[in-house]
Amino acid sequence: MTFVSVFIGGGIGALIRFLISNFMSVPYGTFLVNIIGSFIIGFAYMFFVDKADLNPVLKFALTAGFCGGLTTFSTFSLEIFTMLEGHQFIQAFGYMILSVIICVIAVSIGAYCAKVF
Repeated sequence: MTFVSVFIGGGIGALIRFLISNFMSVPYGTFLVNIIGSFIIGFAYMFFVDKADLNPVLKFALTAGFCGGLTTFSTFSLEIFTMLEGHQFIQAFGYMILSVIICVIAVSIGAYCAKVF
């Protein structure tokens, strides 16, 4: 059942990523889904730590499935590669730094919200 839940969660996350990426221009769609996914996984991590009695199938559907399908390191890496190839060094460096910092902050905010929730 865990495999099925990860499969379904991943499909939903990937579909949402696809829709957001088609709505926004590159790299803003990837940036947004990575921030949202970071917040959700931070929230889920803290929420599931405190609630060990919840079904682990739900945990994996949301974390490995949904967040894994929603966020994308490979697209992030390709966008940076494309910027570097186009000699957009400042944009590539800024995108890397902002993505890492903001996504870690989003995980922290998500975890904090789960504690308060």
